[in-house]
Amino acid sequence: MKPYAIIFIAVLTLFNCSNPTKKRTELIDFAPKNSDIIIKTSNFESLKNTINNNHFLKTLSKSKTYLSLEETLKNTSVLKPNNTALICFSKDKNDSIQYSFITKQDSTLFKTDSLKNYTKETLTYKNKTIVKSTLNNNVFYSTVIDSVLFASSSKPIIDAVFNTFKTNTNLKKVYSTLSDNKTCSVILKADTTFVNHFSLEPKLNLKTFTNYLAFDVDASQNEIIINGIAKATDSLKSTINIFKGTIAQENKIQTIAPANSDGFMSVTFNDFKTFETNLTKYNKKDSTYASANLLKDIIEFGIIYEGENQAIVLNSIDNIATKDALSNNKKEVETYREVTIFDFDDSLLFTKHLHPFVSFNKANVYCVIDTFFVFAETKEMLHNIIASYQNKTTINDRDYFNNIKTHLSDEASMLMVYNSHAFNSILSSNLTGTTNLNLNDYKATALQFIYDTNFAHVNGVIKKNKTNATQNTVSEELNITLEKAILNTPQFVTNHITKEKEIVVQDVNNNLYLISNKGKILWKKQLSGPVLGTINQIDIYKNGRLQLCFSTPNNVYVIDRNGNNVAPFPMKFNEAITQPLSVFDYDKKKNYRLLVTQGKNILMYNVKAQIVNGFTFKAANGPIINQPEHFRIGSKDYISFKTQNKLYILDRTGKHRVTPKTNNLYSNQPVFLYKNTFTTTTNTGNLLNVKTNGNVGIQNLNLNEKHYLATTSKTLVTLTENKLNIKNKTTELDFGNYTAPQIFYINDKIYVTVTDTQSHKVYMFDSQSKILPNFPVYGNSKITLSNIDKDAPLEFVTKGDTNSIIIYQIN
Repeated sequence: MKPYAIIFIAVLTLFNCSNPTKKRTELIDFAPKNSDIIIKTSNFESLKNTINNNHFLKTLSKSKTYLSLEETLKNTSVLKPNNTALICFSKDKNDSIQYSFITKQDSTLFKTDSLKNYTKETLTYKNKTIVKSTLNNNVFYSTVIDSVLFASSSKPIIDAVFNTFKTNTNLKKVYSTLSDNKTCSVILKADTTFVNHFSLEPKLNLKTFTNYLAFDVDASQNEIIINGIAKATDSLKSTINIFKGTIAQENKIQTIAPANSDGFMSVTFNDFKTFETNLTKYNKKDSTYASANLLKDIIEFGIIYEGENQAIVLNSIDNIATKDALSNNKKEVETYREVTIFDFDDSLLFTKHLHPFVSFNKANVYCVIDTFFVFAETKEMLHNIIASYQNKTTINDRDYFNNIKTHLSDEASMLMVYNSHAFNSILSSNLTGTTNLNLNDYKATALQFIYDTNFAHVNGVIKKNKTNATQNTVSEELNITLEKAILNTPQFVTNHITKEKEIVVQDVNNNLYLISNKGKILWKKQLSGPVLGTINQIDIYKNGRLQLCFSTPNNVYVIDRNGNNVAPFPMKFNEAITQPLSVFDYDKKKNYRLLVTQGKNILMYNVKAQIVNGFTFKAANGPIINQPEHFRIGSKDYISFKTQNKLYILDRTGKHRVTPKTNNLYSNQPVFLYKNTFTTTTNTGNLLNVKTNGNVGIQNLNLNEKHYLATTSKTLVTLTENKLNIKNKTTELDFGNYTAPQIFYINDKIYVTVTDTQSHKVYMFDSQSKILPNFPVYGNSKITLSNIDKDAPLEFVTKGDTNSIIIYQIN
C-alpha cells in the first residue's frame, strides 16, 4: 500500500491560519467519531517501507480491497511527518472508504514546489479556513486546529472536525495502551465493516466478540507480530466476557490435531461451571436450562478442521467421570490401532451447549485418546487423528508451529491456529479478491486471547515459514526494497543492545537507512551528501552505546542508533572533504581521533569537534590519494597515506616517523600493514614494501596499471584484469568488471570476495584460492560478511537490483 499522503499538499498555506475552537490536547481527540480503524505511527517513513517490504502484505496487495485502498491513498508518499501521526479510516453513506490524517503541524511536512499537476483553493466560511488540494485529479481537504494538521478525503469529515466533541472515554483508555516504538499501532472498532470474521466459526464475529481491539504491530520482512488488548463494555453482549471469572489453562489441542489438518481452535478455563454460567447468560437461557454432564469435568474444548469436516475435542481432568457421562454411548463401531471407536447419538449437544464457539452438529462417532475425547462425523477423520497422535505427526510436532509458538502464551482463553488454506478462507470472508492468494509459505498463523480483569490480552502471528537450509548451500534470507535507487555499498554495523548486526545503506537522495537483520527499516535520515567510504562505529560516551561516525563531502556526522545527531555534530566544512573519514583509537581507550582529509591537508579532531593542537602536520606535497590509515608495530603508532609521488609515514603528532628510501609514482590503492611492512603498489603495478627503518623492497607481481591490492598481516591478494591471486595462487575468472577484492578473517578462516558488476555475480574464495560451494550468487556491489544473529552460519549483504539489498546465509 503506498503509504498515506497525497493528503495534504497545500498545508504550507495553512501554517499561518488558525481556527477558533476549544483546545484539544491529544491527537486522538481529533479522530472522526465514525472511525472504524485508527492507525498510530511515530515513524511514518519506517511504516511506509515496512509495508513495501513485508512479504505477506506484498501477497495481499493482489486483492481487490487492497488495490482499492491503494488507489484511494494514491500519491501520499510525498508526506514527511516528523511527529506521531494518526491515519483514520471510515466508510461514508455510500460505503466508500474515506480517510483522515492527523499530525502536529510541521513546516517540513512536505514541499509542493516540485509537484506537477497540483492545484489548491482556499475556502473560508463560518470562521473556517480549509484548503482544497488536487494532485493528479485526487482531491483532499485540510486545515490546522490547535497546531494540529487535519486532512481528509471527505469534505463532511473536514467540516465536522471544527465541532468539538468529547472523545469516547473507552477509546481514550485503549489509545493510552498503545506503544510509541513499534512499526505502528491499531485500534479496531468491533462493529467495523472492514473486518467481519477472525475465525472459521461462523457465529464468532468481531462485532459481537468485543468493543475495541487495540494492538501494537511489530513487522519485518517475513513476519507480523501483534500484541494488545480486547476491551468490551457490555458484559452481556460481548463474547469475550464469557471468560469473565475464569483463568486460562495450557492449550493442548495442538498435541492431538494432525499436521495435515487445516488447523484448530482451543478454548480453556479453570472452572467449567463459571464458564457455563456466563455462557448461559450470553445465550439468554432461562434458569431451568439443564447443563450437559459430559462437559462438567473439562478444562478445554476445541475444534479440529479438515476440509469440510470437523472434530470436537474435549480435554478432561477426570476421565472416569467423563466416560461415565458417555455410558449410554458405548456401542463399539470398530477398533483402530488399539483405540476403540464408539457410536454417538447426541450430535446437537455441542452446538446446544457451546454456542457461539461451536457450530458443528454432525458428531456421530467418538474415541478416547489419553485425556482427550474426540467426536467426529466419520470414523475416517478419527483414524487420521489417532494415527497422527501415535506417529507424532501433529501440529505440535512441526517446526513451523514451534517457530510461531515463541510469540504466543502457553495458556490462552482462546487459541486459533490455521494453515494457509484456512487463513486464505478467513481473508476471503473479509477482503474481496483474495481467493487466489499464494499463502503457501504461511504454514501456521495464530491468534489468541487471554482473559484478564475486564479485558483480554491479544497476541497474533503471521510468519513466513523458514525451511531448514541444506548443508553447503547459500540461501537468500532477505531481499529489502527501498523507494529510491541505492547509492553505496550496504554494510553491517553492530547493535550494541542485542550484540547482533544491522544494515546501513544510502539511497541516491542521500537518505541513510538503518535496517534490522529481519528486514525492518528502523529509521531513515537525509544527509547533506553521499557517505564517503565505510561508516565507522564509536563509543563517544564510553558507556557501551555505539554511534555511527562518517563524513560526506562537506560534513562530519556522529549519529546515535535512533538516527539522531550527537552534539556537537554534524561539523560543517566549506572546503570539500576528499577522502573517507579516518577514525583512530590509539590505545583502545576510546579517546578517538577523527582525521578529515581536504586535498593535501589533514585536520585532526577529537569527539568534541575540537582541533587536536598536538597534531602538527600541515600539508602534503600534493593531493592525498587514499584514506589515511593507522598501524601499530610494537609500541609505536604510525599514520600513513600517499600522494601521487610520496608515501607519508607519520607519528601521532604528525611528524615524519619513517622516510622511505625511494622515489616512486604510486597507485590509488590503500596502504596496508603486511608482514610488518608498509605495503602498497606503484602506478606500474609493482608491490612496494617499506620497513620501519625506511628500507624499501620492490617486487614485480605482473600487475597492469589498473589493479587492486588487499592484505591482512599475513595474506596478500591482488586482482588484475581477470586474474585473482591469493597467496601466490592464481584463479582466472571470466572477463568482467570487478570490484576490489576484500579479505574477511572470521573464526580463524580467511574469506576473499570479489563482485563482477557486469555479470552481477558475487564470488567467494578460501585462503587456498578455492571457490566456496554454490558460489557465485547474484549481487551488484562489494559485500560485508559477518555473523549477524545468534545462529552459527555467516551472512553477507550486497546490493541486489537498483533499489534493493540482499542478505545471504552461508550454510
